[in-house]
Amino acid sequence: MERAMATPPSSSSSSRYQSRGVSAAKEDVHAAVANVDRGLFPGAFCKIVEDHFGGDPAWCALMHADTAGTKASLAYLYWRETGDLSVFKGIAQDAIVMNTDDLLCVGCVDNILISGTIGRNKQRVPGEVIAAVIEGTQEAVAMFNDFGVRLISTGGETADVGDLVRTLDVGVTVSARLRRNDIIDNSHIHPGLAIVGLASFGQAAYETEYNSGIGSNGLTSARHDVFCHEYAAKYPETYDDLMPKELVYSGKYRVTDSAPGLPVAVGKAVLSPTRTYAPVVKALLGEMPGAIQGMVHCSGGGQTKCRNFGHGVHYVKDNLFETPPLFRLIQGCSGADWREMYQVFNMGHRLEIFIAPEMAQTVIDVASAFKIEGQVVGHCSPSSSAANHVTLQTPQGTFEY
Repeated sequence: MERAMATPPSSSSSSRYQSRGVSAAKEDVHAAVANVDRGLFPGAFCKIVEDHFGGDPAWCALMHADTAGTKASLAYLYWRETGDLSVFKGIAQDAIVMNTDDLLCVGCVDNILISGTIGRNKQRVPGEVIAAVIEGTQEAVAMFNDFGVRLISTGGETADVGDLVRTLDVGVTVSARLRRNDIIDNSHIHPGLAIVGLASFGQAAYETEYNSGIGSNGLTSARHDVFCHEYAAKYPETYDDLMPKELVYSGKYRVTDSAPGLPVAVGKAVLSPTRTYAPVVKALLGEMPGAIQGMVHCSGGGQTKCRNFGHGVHYVKDNLFETPPLFRLIQGCSGADWREMYQVFNMGHRLEIFIAPEMAQTVIDVASAFKIEGQVVGHCSPSSSAANHVTLQTPQGTFEY
């Protein structure tokens, strides 16, 4: 039904996205946790609590948990189609980076304890897949350690939960201690700051191949809008059977197909391991201590994620990266509204650093040393109301959130 098209489908992209059982804004989740204690630094990117490990009032404790999400389901499909187990190593990296890069945003770049959790359907996911995930975890930990961000593996758990999981789910929990006066608190984001974005795509110095920039958000939308309907019958275990049938694998590509602008197969592009910015942030904190006023990992919520931080801030992004090829492909296959694309996907940069304008070039230069492109993507202005809001000025139009 849904092929590459010039005009959007009759239903709105928002309803398509929600009909697949996902939400960019997760309003119900935010409502559920509205009254939960927000820790020592309520405006920080991650929850931070007292140092219950050492009991030192000068220190605090951080813990975070996240998964690779439905990207693992696509890895399963890709493996079934090609026999290539290596994609599961990328899934392990996804789960790790979705945690560690959230910790980066509060200034934590060392001595991080990591524990993994794998839930699998043993009828479909054999031991060789689990071995690939575990090997990928070990390789990712070694990579972090090589560039000076120490991760300490504490083991994990693999559970056979076929009644709950159709294929597999890969998650990670991390914990660390940090001095309170080293915390980067996003409540300090204020008008007058520059917004420096670090590219999510390309090939960083520490990456082995091209990265499409997809990260681990919006994968339910990406895989169903891009890949062809034949997979619906071949791999019914890879999607929710409550999803409207017309929204299941409604694209035109097979995972091994090539596409304009992509130097790797489409399946590999969508499965690009989530890029970590840990080496860049560690270098920045060493070179310019105290200069960074805030950091945002543009994960769930894409280019609107920043709206959750600071007070009375109008985030104006008027110099975004050119849209990477994969995001153009996703939009073309789905006919999705561009406004929704910027809310679901990072669209070219997945880390934002908030800093005085005169120091922006230093951030860009440090990132460049790791072969990651950086640029001033916008600035912070006073909001016209007490609420934060975001303006995106893009080639496809100006969008307000």
